[in-house]
Amino acid sequence: MLLLFLREGFNDQENMEQFYLILVVVLFALAISDLVVGVSNDAVNFLNSAIGSKAAPKWLIFLIASLGVLIGATFSSGMMEVARRGIFHPDMFFFSEIMIIFIAVMITDIILLDLFNTFGLPTSTTVSIVFELLGSAVAVSLIKITESDSSLVALKDYINSDKALMIIVGIVLSVFTAFFIGAIVQYIARLIFTFKEQKRTLKYFGALFGGMAITAMTYFMVIKGAKGASFMSPGMVDFLMNNFFVILLTSFIGWTVILQLLYILFKIDVPKVIVLIGTFGLAMAFAGNDLVNFIGVPLAGFSSFKAWTASGSVSPDSFGMGMLAEKVSTPTYMLMIAGLIMIITLISSRKARSVVATTVDLSRQSEGDERFGSSLFSRKLVRTTIGFNGWVRKFIPGSMITTLDERFLLFNDDEIKKEDMPAFDKIRASVNLVVASILISIGTSLKLPLSTTYVTFMVAMGTSLADRAWDRESAVYRINGVFTVIGGWFLTALIAFTVAGFIAAMISLLGNMMVFVFVVIAIIMIIRTYIHFNKKKGDKDDDILEPVDAFEKLVDQTKNQVVNSLINANQVYTVAATNFAKENRLQLKKALDLNKKFQKKIKKSRQNVFKTIQKLHLETLEGGHYVVRIVDYQRDILNSLQAIIEPMYQHLDNNHKPFTKPQIMEIEELVNMTDDLFNLMLHLVKEKQYEKYDQISENIDKLVNRYIQLEKIQIKRIKAKEVNSKNAVLYFNLINRSKNILSYSNGLIDAQRNLDLLTRS
Repeated sequence: MLLLFLREGFNDQENMEQFYLILVVVLFALAISDLVVGVSNDAVNFLNSAIGSKAAPKWLIFLIASLGVLIGATFSSGMMEVARRGIFHPDMFFFSEIMIIFIAVMITDIILLDLFNTFGLPTSTTVSIVFELLGSAVAVSLIKITESDSSLVALKDYINSDKALMIIVGIVLSVFTAFFIGAIVQYIARLIFTFKEQKRTLKYFGALFGGMAITAMTYFMVIKGAKGASFMSPGMVDFLMNNFFVILLTSFIGWTVILQLLYILFKIDVPKVIVLIGTFGLAMAFAGNDLVNFIGVPLAGFSSFKAWTASGSVSPDSFGMGMLAEKVSTPTYMLMIAGLIMIITLISSRKARSVVATTVDLSRQSEGDERFGSSLFSRKLVRTTIGFNGWVRKFIPGSMITTLDERFLLFNDDEIKKEDMPAFDKIRASVNLVVASILISIGTSLKLPLSTTYVTFMVAMGTSLADRAWDRESAVYRINGVFTVIGGWFLTALIAFTVAGFIAAMISLLGNMMVFVFVVIAIIMIIRTYIHFNKKKGDKDDDILEPVDAFEKLVDQTKNQVVNSLINANQVYTVAATNFAKENRLQLKKALDLNKKFQKKIKKSRQNVFKTIQKLHLETLEGGHYVVRIVDYQRDILNSLQAIIEPMYQHLDNNHKPFTKPQIMEIEELVNMTDDLFNLMLHLVKEKQYEKYDQISENIDKLVNRYIQLEKIQIKRIKAKEVNSKNAVLYFNLINRSKNILSYSNGLIDAQRNLDLLTRS
């Protein structure tokens, strides 16, 4: 059929109808892909709190979230109006132009999500769809204005600027509102339900807290959300609206009594119930608010296609789209199908389970591996805040400060060391879910497509700040992480607007066949994302030391670490020295990148040493000393390799003279001797034949003596003016750093030997 279009063009009415039918099919195909990719990216929004607080087994969390998504999908009908007439005035466009706008939006959404997922940057499907609609509509409008020789002022007739501005302002305000409301509510909640006295307080106020939380979610998710539900009749909606106070009061009293009885009879964990109900509610709010991001545009395109075909033989370039301004109810079965696709993705997607880490790490109560570094801005902000806090405390009575500080004291050491300690407690998880659900449901009821990503993320950041999770040990990293994420959001809007506008303009100017060009590009991008993600998941962090309980397991783990370190060091050293001699700059760059990758893993291992030592028993505490030495020696080896490779790469990159033939032969000799030594070390560690340790020392002495000989030979070359200064500096650097690698490798073997001896004693 596509070949027929290429041969005969699009002038024939039947061919045109087939062409636009294909576009509608493409729109729905892209929508399915968008559902899969989008849910994988956004599922973290409602799984975060339950998984972070470990409120229940993961299978139960996913089951509850799936039910919420399925029910919430039927509440999305009202939100479809945003895609139909929320950003532009459809009556100002013809059918062919509307289809260009819609296809540009969906293609851009695929490319945008692929781009951000590839680089691991957080994004928002809501913001992307709004700015894609805006960008493509502006591009088509400008082309129409240019062709009609009108003034740019006429753009306001095409774009629903008031509504678009309201949506944009609503999204921006929701970010700050979510953060501050989350912080305030969590501060109040923590004053009541402290870490130390939480069980005793929950005994008396837990049911009341649960009743208020569940009642709040009941109002905003059921009563407000019911307005947009496709299955609700006007009479049912009126009944709910007219009796909402009675329903709320009944809900509050009923839930409070039920929770109190459950606590008395079964000692039920009230915050756990709130978290699970909140997960259901937030999943429901997510589906009700975000479903439009994935199927709103295709449904609008399908409605446009049906209206055009019903008109008869009207040209698509002259058929107006005023019908999109009318309110149309979306069939419930379509919403249910979309909801089922979201559930299948939620349960089966590995990506949905892997993206939880960013928000959990930024909001966790305990210290650990920080995903982000510090920045000048975050350091200055923390410094300023500390100074301001000290100034404020001067005006507050000391007794009040002491009382407030005691409300935020963590558990005792024994409790902190418990295995599988959650990132934060269920009180904070409850606040996260309740506040986020309420804010998102308000946006849904007002037909504002708030970003669930922004709201849930900022609520979590606000509650973690109020809970004093951002202490002086982690604040600079957490703040920098938050601003990095927010920066990614602004980048989302910019890319969405620009790329959608570009695609719409190219299709409008170069013809309809550009649609298929961009579809092919989108498909390639989807395949590329899939390959990249699978490759990333396939890379196991075998080189990272993980905390374990049993000392024997720790020794086995460090043994594997030592073996991997020796293999990696030998590989990098050999590749670097050999390819420098061959002047192979690309392979040298690969060795440099590979070494940096290993350095990151060792850095994470060093951060895990603290947890490892905490888990050791007193009788094996001496082993902690050797664990620290092993990780430090690994770091020193990699740093020495880095100090060898970087100057080599710069030498080649600047096109300086290569080493002389005698020097190259000497490097090859060193590589062979080093390779033999590393192989001997590997055999000794793998087989635990530490009685051969003296043999390693002898080989190291031979290599060191050879290094000394080569240094003397190089000095003679300098005296004879056979080499220049750059050559001399680089050669001496290679010799000296190689000596360091031998010394650190010897220390690594010795530390592992001593650690292994402790298991035998």
